[in-house]
Amino acid sequence: MKNTVNPPFALVNGQVVLPDRIAGNLAIVIDYPQDGAGTGVPIIADVLEAERLPASIERIDVGGRWICPGLIDIHTHGALGHTFNEPDERAFETILQENGRRGVTGLLATIGAAPMDELIQVLELIRSWMASPRPGTQLYGAYLESPYISPLQAGALDPGSLRSPLDGSADQILAYADVLRILMLAPELPGAPELAARVTERGMIAAAGHSMAKEEHVLEAMRCGLRHVTHLFSAMSTTVREGPWRKPGLLETALVYPELTVEMIADNRHLPPTLMKLAYRCAGPDRLIVVSDALSGAGLPEGARFHMGAMEYEVADGVGMMLDRSAFAGSTTLLNQMIPVLTEVVGIPLHEAIRMTSLNPARLLGMVDRKGSLEAGKDADLAIFNPDFSAWRTMIAGQWVYQED
Repeated sequence: MKNTVNPPFALVNGQVVLPDRIAGNLAIVIDYPQDGAGTGVPIIADVLEAERLPASIERIDVGGRWICPGLIDIHTHGALGHTFNEPDERAFETILQENGRRGVTGLLATIGAAPMDELIQVLELIRSWMASPRPGTQLYGAYLESPYISPLQAGALDPGSLRSPLDGSADQILAYADVLRILMLAPELPGAPELAARVTERGMIAAAGHSMAKEEHVLEAMRCGLRHVTHLFSAMSTTVREGPWRKPGLLETALVYPELTVEMIADNRHLPPTLMKLAYRCAGPDRLIVVSDALSGAGLPEGARFHMGAMEYEVADGVGMMLDRSAFAGSTTLLNQMIPVLTEVVGIPLHEAIRMTSLNPARLLGMVDRKGSLEAGKDADLAIFNPDFSAWRTMIAGQWVYQED
């Protein structure tokens, strides 16, 4: 059936960011195909030379700005004073709309360790939200920065909410396999490899993080399905000596093994430039996924206090801090703001920086056939950025959800 309600249009006069290059002479055609039932998913219908566009098609001139696939943040806790640990629709609305304003078209609601009844309430809300999506960034599911971590690497997570993989609580969590996409654990804990296997069998992603693991623990968990590593260099083990022997930790294992995808927080606070460059050179542009790890302090002014569960933190020197300054408490930088850090501080080519914030997370989540790059047939999720990578417009499912005044 021919679509007569929403005619196709083209984005022109932009710098189109593709996975392998940037092209200045391309047009992006958005169409709203209709199926036999009168419905259809808006798609990128074509990516072609601008001079090949039919004369009749409507054009939107983007004024030389960057045209990018919508960004995907797989690890983000909140923004503007709210976190996904709050089982409150208004909190979710605030976070998702703010991310939409930043060019983020999809994300995982990341939940920090909390009492089990609170985790279940949040997972129930996520299940309800995904069944009836609301305006703003699309919610692809949950990422549980879980209770199954090492107390020695708890960082800013609530140490009073940590649990054992063997205490039976995992059954309650795995009941939400329909919405839980990533479950993080410390591979060295008793029962962790078995839990990684159960997570994998149910179609979720087992990740390692907040851990004191040695290489042997990580490899055992990998044999059980572990395939992702949370925020490199942050809250993870590194090389130790046992007598004369040096034992690699989670960090070195994550950098070396190509079977593992790895996250990096690129706020220029969690990691100095040298460590970001090391992660890029070891993991490369296809294994590295840039995440915001933003807490509710994102978008708040310097000195503002913010919370996640029972824990209180402060925005200090452009990052979330524990009040005693003993550890970072997540970033206060959202994903679009990290792109200039990647290009200007780390020296990563722009098309690779965009790949790390779109295509790579889409591939990890099993959505690469529909999301993550500007290709014909994919969903019409895209962002148009100003030169400083503030968003000029954000499109989700063919609709403009944000337009700069």
